[in-house]
Amino acid sequence: MIIDTHSHLNFAAYKKDLAEVIKRTQESDVVCINVGTKYETSLEAIKLAEENKGMYAVIGLHPLFVSAEFMKIRTDPEEGEFLVKEQEFEVEKYKELARSKKVVAIGEIGLDYYYRPKTKAKLEQFKEKQKQVFLQQLNFAEELSLPVIIHCRMAHDDVVEILKIKKAKGVIHCFTGGIKELEQYLNLGFYIGLNGIMFKMDLDEVIIKCPLDKTLVETDCPYLTPPAEGKDNRNEPIFVKHVIQKVADLKGLTFEEVAEATTQNAKMLFKI
Repeated sequence: MIIDTHSHLNFAAYKKDLAEVIKRTQESDVVCINVGTKYETSLEAIKLAEENKGMYAVIGLHPLFVSAEFMKIRTDPEEGEFLVKEQEFEVEKYKELARSKKVVAIGEIGLDYYYRPKTKAKLEQFKEKQKQVFLQQLNFAEELSLPVIIHCRMAHDDVVEILKIKKAKGVIHCFTGGIKELEQYLNLGFYIGLNGIMFKMDLDEVIIKCPLDKTLVETDCPYLTPPAEGKDNRNEPIFVKHVIQKVADLKGLTFEEVAEATTQNAKMLFKI
């Protein structure tokens, strides 16, 4: 068994051939944790998990949907044909979703400063709004005794500061930091999520220094397709094997050793 700890089969990118993708995933003995980005995709993740063996769900509100009023973001056809519109984190609605036994975490939540306003005043409001909702969702996860999946883009300093004051456990999804950030998150007890971004950025030193017992593997599919599957092709859970192999190569381990360790890590964190 291999566990892809961060996938998005709940996105529109799989609308036409979802059954085939699920079949390939199950036949390859890959367990899939589908992660929500807003209420609708969280609901869809639960539906997939409840209807299919070897699937789990994560529910939450992505920071881009928290502060959309401050910026214009193009539509993302992979996630769904829509303009990014702001949503509130409605606790009661998410509590209803969390009643499903297939919900294993809250996410993906966090801070994203990549798309940001140009004026200083707007930038401060933009950041503050994201921080407030991030804290709200961390409190929600604590109330439910669930781990968190954290999205952090160009915001490591603020994420670290918030996590220093909050009791939280979980994983830093799609890790893109350096050794300094790695050590900070490890000191806070977090796992490090590695995926296809390692084929786009030089993360070799980080991967080598990240303890195997704090490493999780993921695809973030449909995004970040490993080069071996073709740069223009859509990613899917079975391609997590390429992430495992690169981690094994860098650490001087076998594929099986990394697969076994990361699977056990995921089972422990998500209680599956």
